[in-house]
Amino acid sequence: LGFSRGAINAAVAAALSPHVSKMILWSGVSDLAQTYEERIDLRRMMKRVIGGTPTKFPERYLLRSPIHYADRIRCPILIVHGTRDEQVLVEHSYRMLDKLQELGHQSEAHLYEGLGHHFPPPQHAAAINRMFDWLQK
Repeated sequence: LGFSRGAINAAVAAALSPHVSKMILWSGVSDLAQTYEERIDLRRMMKRVIGGTPTKFPERYLLRSPIHYADRIRCPILIVHGTRDEQVLVEHSYRMLDKLQELGHQSEAHLYEGLGHHFPPPQHAAAINRMFDWLQK
């Protein structure tokens, strides 16, 4: 399971390891260059950590973008996202889901209407239970 920017690590692990049997991307970044454009407040940190902008180093951003690994992931994927997420826009999940479906990949989405990046406790518990149901299938 990768949450938010942790989705990057989860996708890379699933792409590189045949031992990952299922993966969950929860409110996950799918395209780091997209995040750079959307999150002006993170740009300074991203330039420092990555070494520059997506225009200057597109390959560095691509290597940190789960959508880039979609064709190498062999396990089923569950995408969980709130439709009102302002930290990682739900478009990241829509794009990742579209890419997975284009590749004929086994994927499913649990989208939560009106919820943000962090779900309130009752909705969070319900999402966790639904996620466990998916894992047990």
